[in-house]
Amino acid sequence: MRKLALLILLFFSFHGSFAQSPGLDTLRFQDFLEWVRAFHPVSRQADITLEMGQMEVRTARGGFDPLLFGNLDQKTYKSTDYYDRREAGVTIPTMAGIELMGTYEQNSGQFLDPENSVPSGGLFAAGAAVNVGQGLILDERRAALRQAKIYQQSTEAERQVLLNELYLKGAETYWKWSESFFNMKAFEEAVRLTKIRYEAVKRSFEQGDVAAIDTVEAYTQLLSRQYRLQGLQNQYFVQTQMLSSFLWNEEEEPMMLNSYVFPQSLDPEDDFMINNEELRVLVGNHPQLQMADFELASLDVERRLKSQSLLPVVKLKYNFLVESLDGFEQAPFFENNYKFGVSFYTPILWRKARGSVGLAKAKIDFKQNSRDLKELELRNKLEAEIDTWSTYNLQVQTVRENVNNLERLLYAEMRKFEMGESSLFLVNAREVSVFDARITLNGLAAKRKISFAKVRYASGIGFEQ
Repeated sequence: MRKLALLILLFFSFHGSFAQSPGLDTLRFQDFLEWVRAFHPVSRQADITLEMGQMEVRTARGGFDPLLFGNLDQKTYKSTDYYDRREAGVTIPTMAGIELMGTYEQNSGQFLDPENSVPSGGLFAAGAAVNVGQGLILDERRAALRQAKIYQQSTEAERQVLLNELYLKGAETYWKWSESFFNMKAFEEAVRLTKIRYEAVKRSFEQGDVAAIDTVEAYTQLLSRQYRLQGLQNQYFVQTQMLSSFLWNEEEEPMMLNSYVFPQSLDPEDDFMINNEELRVLVGNHPQLQMADFELASLDVERRLKSQSLLPVVKLKYNFLVESLDGFEQAPFFENNYKFGVSFYTPILWRKARGSVGLAKAKIDFKQNSRDLKELELRNKLEAEIDTWSTYNLQVQTVRENVNNLERLLYAEMRKFEMGESSLFLVNAREVSVFDARITLNGLAAKRKISFAKVRYASGIGFEQ
């Protein structure tokens, strides 16, 4: 009987841990995060959003690209040269809203329109066109460029949102994988010890120390724990596959986790620290709020552009006319050899303009309300996650203390069994309670670590240190 009791005591000395086998490597949580951040496809997509912003700005800058143009128009009929009109030039839009123009034309022919008559060597023109009404402060080109720059800034926030979601999913997957691993290892040891006990009980029965029913009890306990272990092994396999989906190499190829790699400990005594006040400040700069702010800025550009439509269209054009390029230096302004024009138009009731401005303002008000609601939701979500994390801290401490007490009860029950005052049935019942409590503790420790990741996600910092 004493020999059997000593074998049972082996369980208590194990304390739910497992001996590290030679050749096993630890995939630490921070190393896992760094690998995911560097090579996961979503991380690469997040970086691509920055390129999209850059290309959007480049596209908008294209509205200010110089434009070359040319035109050739000839007519010959029955050996008569009616006209031969040739024109080439360049138009250069500027950020000030002024269009610089330069042209060269050479026209000839028997039936040429008199206004197209130019010297035989051609005529050069250089000047500018400017809107002094609608479009003076802001026009389509400048509005598109400003909105593109705002979009480029918003891609930083969009990138951070994608990375934060990746961080949270990766953290959840890692700690669930860790939980399943240590649960499996705990029951592997439980099965090993139960087999030892079963063999000891059989030998004790053969020697006449225990009743036959005790062998049935020991075997039943072995089958029960083998059943639990099979389920935990399946959970670990599933979680390993889930974790492998986060692992990619530098060649953008998926990787499979090696069987000799195991997770970081679920030690509930780690030093996760949260500065609540700092997080409450950080959430005010949450990437989702930044995206809303950038959208508001873009809508404000649209409102300002629509406001320009309330002004009349007044466009001035002026060109110096010279027969050679050297003539521009001496060309007098508004004295001789020039072309000048003014165009003007305006609606009478302004209904289209007033409607578009009102719609732009309504969009801003709508988005501002949505932004204020989003900030309230984010702050409430952060407070909820902070409270959940605090609750898990308390629960981990409570269950850990409960595990210690259950181990003490198990030890006391085994002492009574050693003295012949208890039964194998009661010892098994105490063991089941200890194992269940340890599984519960593993689950709470994993949830606590996931909760910590959710707090960081709710505050908008994610991978950031």
